Amino acid sequence: MEEMFHKKAEAVRRLVEAAEEAHLKHEFDADLQYEYFNAVLINERDEDGNFVELGKEFLLLPNDHFNNLPVNVTLSDVQVPTNVYNKDPEIVNGIYWSESLNKVFVDNFDRDPSLIWQYFGSAKGFFRQYPGIKWEPDENGVIAFDCRNRKWYIQAATSPKDVVILVDVSGSMKGLRLTIAKQTVSSILDTLGDDDFFNIIAYNEEIQYVEPCLNGTLVQADRNNKEHFREHLDKLSAKGIGMLDIALNEAFDLLSEFNHTGEGSICSQAIMLIADGAVDTYDTIFAKYNWPDRKVRIFTYLIGREAAFADNMKWMACANKGFFTQISTLADVQENVMAYLHVLSRPKVIDQEHDVVWTEAYVDSTLADDQGLVLMTTVAMPVFSKQNETRSKGVLLGVVGTDVPVKELLKAIPKYKLGIHGYAFAITNNGYILTHPELRPLYEEGKKRRKPNYSSVDLSEVEWEDRDDVLRNAMVNRKTGKFSMEVKKTVDKGKRVLVMTNDYYYTDIKGTPFSLGVVLSRGHGKYFFRGNVTVEEGLHDLEHPDVSLADEWTYCNTDLHPEHRHLTQLKAIKKYLTGKEPLLECDKELIQEVLFDAVVSAPLEAYWTSLALNKSENSDKDVEIAFLGTRTGLTRVNLFVGPEQLTYKDFLTSEDRESIYNADHFPLWYRRAAEQIPGSFVYSIPFSTGLVNRSTVVTASTAIQLLDDRKSPVVAAVGIQMKLEFFQRKFSIASRQCASLDGKCSRTCDDDVLNCYLIDNNGFILVSEDYRQTGRFFGEIEGAVMNKLLTMGSFKRITLYDYQAMCRANKESSDSAHSLLDPYHALFAAVKWIMTELIL
Repeated sequence: MEEMFHKKAEAVRRLVEAAEEAHLKHEFDADLQYEYFNAVLINERDEDGNFVELGKEFLLLPNDHFNNLPVNVTLSDVQVPTNVYNKDPEIVNGIYWSESLNKVFVDNFDRDPSLIWQYFGSAKGFFRQYPGIKWEPDENGVIAFDCRNRKWYIQAATSPKDVVILVDVSGSMKGLRLTIAKQTVSSILDTLGDDDFFNIIAYNEEIQYVEPCLNGTLVQADRNNKEHFREHLDKLSAKGIGMLDIALNEAFDLLSEFNHTGEGSICSQAIMLIADGAVDTYDTIFAKYNWPDRKVRIFTYLIGREAAFADNMKWMACANKGFFTQISTLADVQENVMAYLHVLSRPKVIDQEHDVVWTEAYVDSTLADDQGLVLMTTVAMPVFSKQNETRSKGVLLGVVGTDVPVKELLKAIPKYKLGIHGYAFAITNNGYILTHPELRPLYEEGKKRRKPNYSSVDLSEVEWEDRDDVLRNAMVNRKTGKFSMEVKKTVDKGKRVLVMTNDYYYTDIKGTPFSLGVVLSRGHGKYFFRGNVTVEEGLHDLEHPDVSLADEWTYCNTDLHPEHRHLTQLKAIKKYLTGKEPLLECDKELIQEVLFDAVVSAPLEAYWTSLALNKSENSDKDVEIAFLGTRTGLTRVNLFVGPEQLTYKDFLTSEDRESIYNADHFPLWYRRAAEQIPGSFVYSIPFSTGLVNRSTVVTASTAIQLLDDRKSPVVAAVGIQMKLEFFQRKFSIASRQCASLDGKCSRTCDDDVLNCYLIDNNGFILVSEDYRQTGRFFGEIEGAVMNKLLTMGSFKRITLYDYQAMCRANKESSDSAHSLLDPYHALFAAVKWIMTELIL
């Protein structure tokens, strides 16, 4: 895995070298006329049919590596923010010299075809992206994207920082000035990331921490903290006299004390002053706290059009290695706030620190696939000016980066070695999840809407049994070790639970801020069964039309060379074994085992065929599918009915991801069967959201073990899916069979006074006389009986926590007199509450 990360970083390093070399050779030309490919205007024509300016013809072809998006894999194109003039001389010059990156983009892609987007974000604002793609404006006709606001740009351009923001709320700040000041603070918060720490202090004749509960300290600039401070920021009002001296004293004391604790960024420190003026230079305060070392930079933002106190504000910034800017309107906020980033980047530029940075997980909605939005991480590196006249000034040219799909991490870990319940995960140095099977970045099942905090899900919210944070703290501190605990893992969309003991193995990934964890469940994955078969007989049985392999598993790496991308895993294995593609890199051990599984399981096809031909066994086609899955990701499926006659068509397809092999889990029927006594069947009805669409099938599966003791490995699982009515008939017949001598049962389910139910091991109803109750939790129907079963020990109550759940806010009625106009409203509300309490 470290090799994969190193490979991506090398691609970025080549881009940095090419960019700095191209800029070194370029001489600025104020009159440069250069037609470039503008990503918004390409292929656009005017009313006369001619290409618009900067909108030349740009060839775009669908590419399966980019989810069939129309792209140009030979050229990049350029996006310019709406608030930047696309023919400004500095923009045109930057685009001109960065054109040389095209060759490196293509070369990187040839070396590593698993790369996705590569790009250069300029400090001037333009964004060069490879492969070239057409950008479409939003519904308002604008493109708000500015690369300089992106986390990858800010993290690469600056070092981690501790920031105290001082906001003037004296009487002179009333009205528009206070609005601009609040927007300025909000924009500053946008530029802070998880490695930064901050606090906000409002001042007039006295100081006021915006969040009183957090006075005297700095907090991490994660999404939740920033949003919390924004809510309090809205409550600020202007009054009184501005006493900046007490605010500066408080800010310096705060930064000094926080730095001595060893917490925070332990790097850059800054004070951001947002005010409409300053009556003094406060040099005595700076002499006391900050001179001569000037470790704390002062950035001043003068709010308003008047320049009466501009000199004092400017002096404070220049005397403390900072930056001064004036913000007159709301439109000026964004561009002026960004200026401080270039100042903070100067030490890195002067020292030529080409640090590689990796971002936390985020969603790339451009590459959305059938399973939802694609999680990405970005590796980025700053680009510096090496020209003699600018090098000593520390000029940042921009940042280059490339995206890495998180699923690429999983490919480096062979799922078959982790066992049935095993999985791998990775977290950042802040404890946030980069990848984990339990991470749910979307709102609802089947909906492609992102959660607002999906990138800030902490490991403790998923591995919640780690209550003392033993595992989390060890991984955040980048240690290597092992940790064990009993866990409760939910399956089947949270409806069922498996209780297991997991062993966690963890270590840091060199050259990145990530730590990797591998989980092995006790009783699985410790013992393996291996066998040898010839390549000829293995391939013969592997190529059977009813055999398939796990799509998301890597038997052969087909991403390394472009000519292999179109190959399925099965075709790649065949070419590898027959020697037709010597450049293919394949897992020899996995391939040998899957060949063995194919040969050993081949006789099942003849058995299933004989059942299909025997009309007495399945006369009404009640059993629709028989299936087998092995530890190596091989699946055999036999249909007893035509595909169009299937009651539940999504089963064993990508539409029902729970029932197939994925990158991070085995099929549900396999996992559940593996936890049962060998030879016993586990039954389930697929859950659905409503009575109308409730599935009418039952799945039964059992695990296959070679020996009776638990040390024997589970090598496969086999099962069938049948119609629910057939299963109910079988139950009805069985319930009438009694051991009495006359063969008659004293009581049967046919009696009117009896309600018969068949429930599974998680308490869900498989058979009921009322068909509408099928699939529901038994406690909802017969609460008293369920309580009795709990008391008897037939079932056990298990408490689970879902920290990723979201609560829907009910819209309040706009009719404020609703309860007065409707005298029964309060009565109905009370009755509803009582009924809810009784049901619970």
